[in-house]
Amino acid sequence: MSTTNNFVFTVLKIVAWLIFIGLSIEAGGLIVNFIFSIVNPAFVSKLYQKLDLTDMYARSKWAFFSMYSFILFIALLKAGLFYKLIMLVSKIDPLKPFSDFTARQILQISYYTFSIGIFSYFARQSAKTVAHHGYLTDNLNPFWEDAQAFILMAAVVYVIAQIFKRGLELQNENDLTV
Repeated sequence: MSTTNNFVFTVLKIVAWLIFIGLSIEAGGLIVNFIFSIVNPAFVSKLYQKLDLTDMYARSKWAFFSMYSFILFIALLKAGLFYKLIMLVSKIDPLKPFSDFTARQILQISYYTFSIGIFSYFARQSAKTVAHHGYLTDNLNPFWEDAQAFILMAAVVYVIAQIFKRGLELQNENDLTV
């Protein structure tokens, strides 16, 4: 394998780790924000992203918990997605990329991506319904504004997973014939 490919894989690992750390910090910050929203709502304005849903909590606990559940679940899924990506780029063998592990990881990445897209879509629709009942949900839109992109990306990654699965089958057949 050339030094250029080694460099590209190293850069991919570093970028994946940086994004994973950033998403983990975001998910952790949102969890802390959620806890403080319940325990000490006055302190929320000083926390991460100042996601203040105390008015929603006062009016309807169901709306508050459903919106925060979507936010937290999507944030955790995004962190999990990049953890799977880190596992993939860390353990892939560039000389023999068609392995059972690689095909399985790429398939799991497509499932994570699809889950993020679907939950983002349902969260956006739920926020519209909650907003229809008079709740302010404009500050929640950044958490699920890219639902269609994730669903489309899931389809592309799924096709790549199927190609890797077929490549693994061909590689195994080739190994048996030699």
